[in-house]
Amino acid sequence: MQTINMNQLAASIKGWGTELGFQQVGITDSNLTHYEPQFLRWLENHFHGEMSYMEKHGIKRYKPDQLIPNTLRIISLRMDYLPPATNILHVLQNNALGYISRYALGRDYHKLIRKRLSALTAKITQEIGIFSYRVFTDSAPVLEKPLAEKAGLGWIGKHTNLINRQAGSWFFLGEIFTDLPLPIDTPLKNHCGTCTACIDICPTKAIIAPYQLDARRCISYLTIELQGSIPLEFRPLIGNRIYGCDDCQLVCPWNRFAKPTVEKEFHARHGLDSKDLISLFSWSEADFLKNTEGSAIRRIGYNRWLRNIAVALGNAGRTPAILEALQAKLDYPSDLVKEHVKWALENLGLIR
Repeated sequence: MQTINMNQLAASIKGWGTELGFQQVGITDSNLTHYEPQFLRWLENHFHGEMSYMEKHGIKRYKPDQLIPNTLRIISLRMDYLPPATNILHVLQNNALGYISRYALGRDYHKLIRKRLSALTAKITQEIGIFSYRVFTDSAPVLEKPLAEKAGLGWIGKHTNLINRQAGSWFFLGEIFTDLPLPIDTPLKNHCGTCTACIDICPTKAIIAPYQLDARRCISYLTIELQGSIPLEFRPLIGNRIYGCDDCQLVCPWNRFAKPTVEKEFHARHGLDSKDLISLFSWSEADFLKNTEGSAIRRIGYNRWLRNIAVALGNAGRTPAILEALQAKLDYPSDLVKEHVKWALENLGLIR
């Protein structure tokens, strides 16, 4: 290690990262002391809801060097995911269509980014020989956004997403934990200013204050993470969002600088960027598994998929086709699905 020029190596790592499809690479140390109090308060307030994994592993989530011993640096990388021409506003404003968060329209990002991270570590190994590292992307107890903020990839906005001045917020993050004593990058200043667009637009008022998110109110949590029944108070507010929500990103002024992804794997598949609700509700479980193969959507399972669509149909307005679709599922074997189908019919004034 003593013979390696770390400044030169850091520059090479950033170059290799962009060659592998990442739009930006930053480097930081493992000290997250600044973020620890806020994270612990978030847990104490139970804002994580049923996401018990956020509590696990004790202090390791905000102490990377205890998660992976001897970690000196974290290489943080971002990759754009916004698919081109996905008619976002057209879908959100048409109650007959199902809105799916733009990150989930293509293939699951975990495997793709992990593969690219592994390719980057292979390049580093080829250059300097064997070194210690672990790669992560939205996996293990890692505070990705604080690490990315410290590494200079952007700042954490009032909606708690990372924002970059040149790219907005439509991107994934990945990390390499390593024992290489690389030079660290300088964090950026926060440029949210007095803007409250993300807070004002949130349908369920999940952003309870600047930089504070109550996940239990968030549509992404309600449609993806929540295992059981969606609370009654939130069902009408979900509208036609059947998997996640992008509203806070849609109104962020910095996203006018966002660029469509060049990764074809992240482009919309099976017409899911503007599919009508009735068609989606008619999928059999075999259809669901086939059409969500390799997709992040599959993780919620078929019953929660139907649960979410039933709520959207209940918000869509009364039509004979919607009535027929909902009534066809009134005797569905899952109590979870039946409950939400019945609510949808009640909300449309079709049963009491």
